[in-house]
Amino acid sequence: MANSNSLKQIENREWIASLQYLLENESPERVNEILKLLHQTAQSYNVSSSYQEIITDYVNTIAVKDEIAYPGDETLEQEIENAIRWNAMATVVKANKKISGLGGHISTYASIATLFEVGFNHFFKGYDNKEPDLIYFQGHASPGIYARSFLEGRFNETNLKRFRREATYNDALSSYPHARLMPDYWQFPTVSMGFTSLQAIYEARFLKYLENRGLKAKNDQKVWAYMGDGEMDEPESLGAITLASREHLDNLIFVVNCNLQRLDGPVRGNGKIIDELEGIFKGAGWNVIKVVWGRNWDPIFKADANGLLTNRLNTAVDGTIQRLAVAKSGDFKKILAAGKDDLAQFLNQFSDQEMSGLTWGGHDRLKVYNAYHQAINAKDKPTVILAQTIKGYGMGSAGEASNEAHQQKKLNTDQLKYYRDKFAIPIKDDQINEIPFYTLDKNGKAYQYLMDRRSKLEGFIPSRKNLAPEFKMPKQDVFEIFDEGSKGREVTTTLAFVQLLSKMLRDKNIKDKVIPIIPDESRTFGMDVLFGQVGIYASHGQKYEPIDKGNMLFYKESRKGVILEEGITEAGCMASLIAAGNNHTSNPHYTIPFFVFYSMFGFQRVGDLVWAAADARAKGFMIGGIAGKTTLSGEGLQHLDGYSHLNVLAFPSVMAYDPAFAYELSVIIQDGIKRMYADDEDLIYYITMLNQSYIMPAKPKNVDQGILNGIYKFKASEKDVGKNRKVELLAGGAIMYEVIEVAEILENEFDVAVDIFSVTSFKCLYEDARDVERDRLQNNTIKDCLINKVLSNDAALTLAASDYIKAVPMTIAPWVKNDFIAMGADGFGLSDAVPYLRDHFELSAKFIVRATVNHLIQKGVLDQSASEKLNNKFKFDSEKANPAHFN
Repeated sequence: MANSNSLKQIENREWIASLQYLLENESPERVNEILKLLHQTAQSYNVSSSYQEIITDYVNTIAVKDEIAYPGDETLEQEIENAIRWNAMATVVKANKKISGLGGHISTYASIATLFEVGFNHFFKGYDNKEPDLIYFQGHASPGIYARSFLEGRFNETNLKRFRREATYNDALSSYPHARLMPDYWQFPTVSMGFTSLQAIYEARFLKYLENRGLKAKNDQKVWAYMGDGEMDEPESLGAITLASREHLDNLIFVVNCNLQRLDGPVRGNGKIIDELEGIFKGAGWNVIKVVWGRNWDPIFKADANGLLTNRLNTAVDGTIQRLAVAKSGDFKKILAAGKDDLAQFLNQFSDQEMSGLTWGGHDRLKVYNAYHQAINAKDKPTVILAQTIKGYGMGSAGEASNEAHQQKKLNTDQLKYYRDKFAIPIKDDQINEIPFYTLDKNGKAYQYLMDRRSKLEGFIPSRKNLAPEFKMPKQDVFEIFDEGSKGREVTTTLAFVQLLSKMLRDKNIKDKVIPIIPDESRTFGMDVLFGQVGIYASHGQKYEPIDKGNMLFYKESRKGVILEEGITEAGCMASLIAAGNNHTSNPHYTIPFFVFYSMFGFQRVGDLVWAAADARAKGFMIGGIAGKTTLSGEGLQHLDGYSHLNVLAFPSVMAYDPAFAYELSVIIQDGIKRMYADDEDLIYYITMLNQSYIMPAKPKNVDQGILNGIYKFKASEKDVGKNRKVELLAGGAIMYEVIEVAEILENEFDVAVDIFSVTSFKCLYEDARDVERDRLQNNTIKDCLINKVLSNDAALTLAASDYIKAVPMTIAPWVKNDFIAMGADGFGLSDAVPYLRDHFELSAKFIVRATVNHLIQKGVLDQSASEKLNNKFKFDSEKANPAHFN
């Protein structure tokens, strides 16, 4: 047996010597080639390897011999970082001493501080560059960002004391990065977990898109995204990483703060999250850099000739690594050796003090700097840096590496003293409970260094500015193409939109600004006509001849293609909208995104991303196609949208319209472009489109403002039958032509006068009425809301019909002075043809007539003979089930 072992050792040394020769004399590419050949040869003999080559040893990726010297003054940077750490802690603790339960986070910034500071001092380019680096800061670490800005003089003590007090003070600091709340400071909201990754990927891709189209100069602008390892459990965090490698986004850098803890406990207590993430990202084609151990581990690893320590760290689970992080002197070696006598013997050459003082890589500037340096110089691949840190670093008994660290908001006197001493803050014992903020001497070296570094990096970060030049509106004739109607031809509002989009893509003022974004539904919406006109964006062009090359509308890809055809991902499309809708804050160029999607798969599927877009102050259009509950033949329950116009009520900065006619659509889009871009309002326009064909009427005079306000009189009755026999019918979108038919029936067969109102936006009407109501109650004013100004207020009945659930038209009910009926499409969707769907949901003309006539009978306007006439004209099933109910 001994001879056998000796022979194996000799063979092992020979193989290692051969590999070392290659490493010393050949390129890394050649080494990989040989290793791949060996692996393939083994596979050809059906020898499967248990070795996972995408997961490397649990050590730093960058070897000591490959490191470059740290370019900064580490002593001054440590002094600056210490001051920021103290002020970040003080911000949270002071806030919670004043108002218990106000919240805030200490431990996240404590773990990530060095990762941020290396970036602030050496990498993050500011706005003076006109194309700044785009940085997604880990949201829970916001107190540390505020604390740095305080040292820079951008905030004062009053601002810090008003952390999370926004309802009380105008100069307060928001809980997390919220551009909507701090519009000149934060650029990206990052606390909707998982969206940082998604948005950063599509942001980096959008920058490449602009470069390839010639709309942006090629430069070294980077997108940095800071996330926690626990956050990577969100599906959105990893859902788009293959896009980043597929598109060769070498302008993208992820920094994952691997403090091994999420909110309640370990991220992978029984596993290794860094190993897991390394395998996932490498498998997806990313450049992976692990920053696991600090520089004081280097001599120990160097002395470990037999790999005993490395092997132990490879097998130690994260729960054990957490214990090491807080192990006291004398316990560190015991935990690390864990009964392995040979390892214990090896470690005995190092003192307990040496071992317990070892640092984690994410807290070592030298290690972090080298990772960042390699990341910004990477070519053709995105980079992820997996940096091991300690949650609550420096907090001691207050929560260092503790499962309760995330919830820690207060420190007692002893804990404050520990924190002070740990970071060498010159505050006396008799001041400690006041938790004073600490400032740098403006004449001192540390302050001068702090300001000099940001000057060299061209301005403060975070910051947000509009870099775009003055916006020029498209020519007026772009929006006049539907003024004459469709001249007897039946068309859809979807087709009208495509025609309008096509004209905008040819207008000299905005053709380079319009960005169509589509989730693999171009042909569904008739947008394939744009393939030949502007092409589909492909970062590497079209390397194949498309199967439909002989067709006029073939699938044409190009590096200069305009359409962002994102595949089946509404979330990815929404991330592209956010990138395009905020491009003026990252580049000197407005872009106007038009995200076109099945309306059912909009707010239902990506509502949280819409909220993030609104928070980010993004501009753009969301175009919900095939809208409504009864407009899509055959598709069924999961495709029919009955509530997006109810969902949108929750989004204050999202305008919502449901136009029935092409001219309405045109007016709304023109207004959106003007308000969002010419007037620089931070809005999003949600517009629903129909796939139902009908003759488009010519545009009536003087209706533009009514369209934008949400309601206008489309047709006034010519009947003179008195007010008590007058009905007002309100509808929009899909149900408009139903009420036109209803009006004809009521007037011709029941002798009732009918005025028809086009409701383009129940949301606009609701918000106007809400605001007037508030003003009445707050200021004792008496004025009418739009609903009362437009409606007659003395009709026998006002009936509002919508292809969305009844709750949508019911939003205006409190302010309608006439008798009011709301009709909608409540219940699950079904598969059938449009007329049968309308009958099922009781929204076809005959059901609206029935509701109107029966109400007028009950009101005494019509006699009982009207009921007989109604039943003779239409056949109603008295046993019909309520469509709002379900089995």
